Amino acid sequence: MFSRNFSMQWLLIIILLTVILFFKIELGTVKNENKILFNKLTEVENYTKNMREFKSNTGSEKFEDITIIYNRVPKTGSTSFVGVVYDLCKKNKFHTLHINITNNMHTLTLYNQIKFITNVTQWNVIKPAFYHGHIAFLNFNKFGVKRMPLYLNLLRKPLDRFVSYYYFLRYGDNFRPHLIRKKYGDTKTFDECVKASQADCDPNNMWLQIPFLCGHDPGCWEVGNRWALAEAKRNLVNNYFLVGVTEELDEFIHTLQIVLPSFFRGAHDMFSHSDKSHLRQTIQKIDPLPETVKKIQNSTVWKMEDELYNFALSYFHSVKKRLLNASSQDLNQHFMYEKIRPK
Repeated sequence: MFSRNFSMQWLLIIILLTVILFFKIELGTVKNENKILFNKLTEVENYTKNMREFKSNTGSEKFEDITIIYNRVPKTGSTSFVGVVYDLCKKNKFHTLHINITNNMHTLTLYNQIKFITNVTQWNVIKPAFYHGHIAFLNFNKFGVKRMPLYLNLLRKPLDRFVSYYYFLRYGDNFRPHLIRKKYGDTKTFDECVKASQADCDPNNMWLQIPFLCGHDPGCWEVGNRWALAEAKRNLVNNYFLVGVTEELDEFIHTLQIVLPSFFRGAHDMFSHSDKSHLRQTIQKIDPLPETVKKIQNSTVWKMEDELYNFALSYFHSVKKRLLNASSQDLNQHFMYEKIRPK
């Protein structure tokens, strides 16, 4: 009897120990699962926080936040390009605004630079937005703004642009044919002007595309300043989204349609198959004689402006080659992420 009771006691003890061990194991598992869950939640929370900080620091943005500034150089085909933009803005759901500066000035005072940047960055109800106007490049980063607008521009062969502007001031264009220009009535040809060494055709007046890309620094507007040319090139590469050339306006628009479809969807077809391809033609323009061309091309300013133009042309061709004339390798290019650590 004693032996059976003793055996029963041991059996109960073993069962009790088994139950205790089972609960300890289960409790440990729960604690471990809770710890894992806590770590996962912390990881997610940290990831979300880091992403918020990343977006804040890098200026990551959606289409609704994008701002484009086209600081158009006079007589480069800008009216034709902007005509397409105005026709697209309602369809593609963005706003287009013309920047009109007092007396057609190309630079802003320091006060107005701050005011303009504040307005462009904080006027959210108008975004996405496409601003255009004859205004020199303005570096938003200089004023502590992390998110730069997307800058666009078009350059033209400097002598062609110069001659076109000379006759435009005298005869106007077919865009506003009844508007009297400030040199109206002056019938002197460009050749005659150059031969007489008059101020209107002074090669120094070609100093425009360089300062437009250089910016608001006073040095940008010093005629013949080599630093200004170097700065214009730096801005073209580092601060402009795309710079095209007037002579290849069709390809410029086609490229924009590929890389910025949210703004330029349908632009190329509209430009190619409508009357938008040349909205503004100077009413009367006479090509200069070879001796006139040679005299202009001997000037320092023409050489510098031509250097910028050819730099822009080469850079645009490199972009265009990989988009419009892409090789099979470029057409099939993809990227992916792998070997992500830690897991």
